[in-house]
Amino acid sequence: MLDHRKALVLFSGGQDSAICLAFVLARYARVETVGFTYGQRHEVELRQRDIVLEKIRELPALRGGRLGRDHMIDLGYLSALGATAMTEEMTIRTAEDGLPNTFVPGRNLAFFTAAAALAHRRGIGTLVGGMCQTDYSGYPDCRSAALRAQERTLQEGLGQDIRIETPLMHLTKEESWRLAENMGGEALVALVEEHTHTCYLGDRIRRHPWGYGCGTCPACELRAQGHEAYRARAV
Repeated sequence: MLDHRKALVLFSGGQDSAICLAFVLARYARVETVGFTYGQRHEVELRQRDIVLEKIRELPALRGGRLGRDHMIDLGYLSALGATAMTEEMTIRTAEDGLPNTFVPGRNLAFFTAAAALAHRRGIGTLVGGMCQTDYSGYPDCRSAALRAQERTLQEGLGQDIRIETPLMHLTKEESWRLAENMGGEALVALVEEHTHTCYLGDRIRRHPWGYGCGTCPACELRAQGHEAYRARAV
């Protein structure tokens, strides 16, 4: 039987997954993390993962002692299915279907399928992702309806009551920053600003008030807007 006191967090090393991990550490008896390599252009996020995990363990307010094993899964086939601006050197733009060409079809669905198989083997009953459909790029597999449908599919396919939780689903980026402050104070906010990585182009040279990034890709724009609104309200 799966234990719903244990959670497996889909952890990329980005802003949303770091805030999500902090949220989960306050609520579950044992927490593990899983990351994915799929030929992403911004592979620097994989290097930042270890740094962020180490820093989170050092914050007493987050009960870092509950943080257990980290896993890495290779989903390289995603980049072989077709070129996207997340996996190839190409200009980020809006495609004919109205979605940014950073959309990797089926990526989050593949993430949760692999995570569910891992969780099944480790007796973990809850999968947690930092997906959000409030301030986001419009990816269909970030929507609540898509992930509720996948939860039902995984339950049927595994024959277990495995659950998907998305704590940030209906929060704006500003609200996510505030959630970080409420859970870990300025120390967690500073950790997210300095060490997490969101920029699709993998830029860790240019430092902004909200962190490192090119400042122009969709991920940077969303992060910057949310951070500016969060800091403005705090004044």
